[in-house]
Amino acid sequence: MKGIILGSAAIFVGAGAQAADLPVKAKAIEYVKICSLYGAGFYYIPGTDTCIKLGGYLRADAVLNTHADFDAASSGLAGARNRLSNYYMTLARQGLRIDTRTATEYGVVRTFFEGVLSWRTGAYNGAGTTAVNGSTAYNSAPAGTNGAGSIAGGSLGVYYAFIQFAGFTFGKAESQFRTPWAQYPANSFELPGSGWDPVNQVTYTADFGQGITASFSAQDQVQNYTTNIWNVSGATAAGLAAGAYGVNDIGGSRAPDLVAMLRVDQAWGLFQASVAAHDNHAAYYGADETTGHPSDKWGWAGQLALSIKNLPTGAGDTINLTGVYANGASRYVFQDYMSSTYAMYGGTGVAGAYQSLGIAGVADSVFVAGAGQELTTTYGFNGGYTHNWDPYWNTSIFGAWAAVRYNGRAKGYICGAFVASLALSSGAAGCNPDFNYAVVGTKTSWTPVKNLTFTGELAYLMLDQKYAGGSTVTLPLQSGIAKPAAVYELKDQNSLALLLRAQRNF
Repeated sequence: MKGIILGSAAIFVGAGAQAADLPVKAKAIEYVKICSLYGAGFYYIPGTDTCIKLGGYLRADAVLNTHADFDAASSGLAGARNRLSNYYMTLARQGLRIDTRTATEYGVVRTFFEGVLSWRTGAYNGAGTTAVNGSTAYNSAPAGTNGAGSIAGGSLGVYYAFIQFAGFTFGKAESQFRTPWAQYPANSFELPGSGWDPVNQVTYTADFGQGITASFSAQDQVQNYTTNIWNVSGATAAGLAAGAYGVNDIGGSRAPDLVAMLRVDQAWGLFQASVAAHDNHAAYYGADETTGHPSDKWGWAGQLALSIKNLPTGAGDTINLTGVYANGASRYVFQDYMSSTYAMYGGTGVAGAYQSLGIAGVADSVFVAGAGQELTTTYGFNGGYTHNWDPYWNTSIFGAWAAVRYNGRAKGYICGAFVASLALSSGAAGCNPDFNYAVVGTKTSWTPVKNLTFTGELAYLMLDQKYAGGSTVTLPLQSGIAKPAAVYELKDQNSLALLLRAQRNF
């Protein structure tokens, strides 16, 4: 019995020694928990009181009869309409959104980021020949715009990156001038109107309740909100032939654009009024600072917008309308995804003319050496109506019209250079750089399953230039687009583009 007792004691002692050598029990796993404070899709970041939501989309586009992702064939290689122009462009894009929110004693602290990775079709860019060193001529300039040439390749874009706290917004966010639909009232094609492109800013927004808010903002004006400041004294024949009525003579930034916005957003729809002030700061008259410069001139823009929901034509049907007027702030009408110079070629019936050409250009202001800036007036509207046939199909119609008007002194500067450099057949009397720009189109979308949509969109652009009918110009050789030195008829032009898209949101 004594031996049994001593043996049992030894076993327990040994077991205790082994137990002391075992690792300490691991802490419980912190599971990701749903955060219901800010809507669906938010989760708590483990170990914090911050909620996060991840989202985004993947998009595949094919655009026919244009050189840009969403724009018409209106300038550069696209406007040339020859063997150097792409007949189609393709785009594959992955977007990623990261939204974080934390409740504090001062209200919610929010950060938001959206970035995209894009892959585009390449485009020709050479000296008017189809071979360089035995191969097709390409370069590494960014693709996706009318005049750009590049090898097919990828790019990174940062759309949004901002912090919101106690009514303030800091960073890259949508301009407080723009409407929720911007240039897309019922479409994907680029239309005139206050643009979507986010911009760096400091903004305070006051919320009065019942969907009524007011915002006051200082936002970066370069490059999203400046078109051109043309020094017409530096105009060249080659530039004029491409719609550039002078050297773009923008100086460094001196003041941000100042924006104020009032919005009423309720169940019936939305009303918005926006105003903006824009400083036009030119560089020098000549090659160095001793040549002098024009004084700064402030321009402005105003906008009224209306959205109507719950239409009797069908559940979810909407009408969106925007009207904008600007003086010395043209980018608020011709937004930065659109070209600011136009050169579109076509056929002609004029004897002795090689082809026809529509030329146009838009600037915030123009000047000549020794004189002050002359501000450009622009105005226009966009609108769209969307009808839902059923939960899977919808169709929209959309349109836009915009006008560019130069004052008498600005026309004198431009026409002096235009007649002298391009030998306008009708002389100064037939010279008028004003123009109208219009787009009409339709879009149909099919959503067979939630968050997967296939779209077809057709858009028709009309460029209405104001030079005297039957006028001709004599252009120099334009080697970049293979246009010969010849006589060309000045004539209105148009262009048709088709967008095909597949998009998956998540």
